[in-house]
Order: sequence, then structure tokens, then C-alpha cells
Amino acid sequence: MNIDFSGRVIVVAGGTGGLGRAVSLAFLGESAKVTVTYRKEAEFRELKDSAGQTASSLEGREIDVTDEDATAEFINGIIARHGSLDVLVNTVGGYAGGVKFWDMKTNVLDQMLALNLRSGYALARAAMPAMLKAGHGSIVNVAAKAALDHAAGAAAYAASKSAALTLMDSLAADAKGTGVRVNSILPSIIDTAANRLAMPDSDFATWPKPQDIAQVVLFLCSDLAKTIHGAAVPVYGNA
Repeated sequence: MNIDFSGRVIVVAGGTGGLGRAVSLAFLGESAKVTVTYRKEAEFRELKDSAGQTASSLEGREIDVTDEDATAEFINGIIARHGSLDVLVNTVGGYAGGVKFWDMKTNVLDQMLALNLRSGYALARAAMPAMLKAGHGSIVNVAAKAALDHAAGAAAYAASKSAALTLMDSLAADAKGTGVRVNSILPSIIDTAANRLAMPDSDFATWPKPQDIAQVVLFLCSDLAKTIHGAAVPVYGNA
């Protein structure tokens, strides 16, 4: 894409996951300083190995980004070390489905709201003060096609993604005119190893690839997208 993020400070929450890994590597490939959050040390080591010569620009922190206090401490630490925070991308999320609404356990709803809604809330709430002070910044939150397309058997997931999209829409309205841009992307089923394992009979060719979605994220975070604010970008592949 030929977008230069040289010297820019990037946070990719969930940066070792199926999509997060691709986003992290894409930013590193454009000369950014990238800090990822993760839950498994082994996955961060794998990402570090994959980063090759750009690994020196990669940092990581094991953290639960649904914990507002821990997330604020994490973000403030990055700003203290690097002097700024230019981009925040939240790829943290989870899926639960295949159960009728009346059979769904309440703890499943709580889990979906934590992973898909509270993560974005905690991260954006922590990042906004520094971005507002600087007068610039970009936040991209990964919602899902399910935020708009509410399928049977996935009430908790769809509700959490719809709420995440609404949260970012409202934040974008609050941030209008500040120089901070806030957008969401709406992938369909992403072609990851985990999703292939979960749905082995699906047509994987129709699913959007993590690397392709990562390029959409990079564009939205770049100066080329300076006029895009408060958008929800569909990334459905050929589905």
C-alpha cells in the first residue's frame, strides 16, 4: 500500500490473534513502533519471530484489556515511554453461538459484552486524553458483520458487536473536530486457523483474509484516510 508509519506509535490490542497478528506485522512492515497486548506468551514469541528484522520495533504486554484500571496503566506507560500514541487498533473479541435465545446462559452474554464491548471501551477511554491533547490520532475498532446482520442462535454475539459499533459511533461524534478519528470495521467470518477448525465444511475461499483486512486497517489509520471519521467499513470478502 506504500503507507509510511515511520516513528509512529501504534497499539494493537489482541495483536497476536488471527487478525491482530496480521495487523501488527503490517504496521511493522511500514516502520511503525508497535506494542501489542496478548494473553499467551507463546503467541507473542511467535509474533516476535515472524517480525524478523522489524522485531526490535515490537513490544508486548500480557494484559486483560477488559480491566479498565490495568488498561489505563498500560496505555499511560506507552505514552510515558514513547511520548505519544498515534494509533489504537482493537482486535480483541470472541464468539459464542449455536444456541437459541431462551437456552442461552447469562454468563455467555456477560462474556460477549466483556470481550466485544468492554475491551473497546476501556482501550479508547484510556487512549483519548493523550490523543485529544496532541490534536491527532486514529482509533479503529473491530466489530463484525453481525453488528448489522443479526442471525439466529447468536443473540449475545450480535448484541455485543452492535453495542461496540454504537459505542464507537458515539465516540466519533464526541471527537468531531478534535483531530482524532474513530472508525469501525465489520468483517464477516475471517479466514483464520481457528475458524477453519470450527467450520471445516465451509468454503474458505469466500472468507476475507487477515492480511487483506490488515490493509484496510492501515489505510483507515493513515493520513490518506483523513476524511474518514465515524465510518463502519464492511469487510465481507466474497461471502
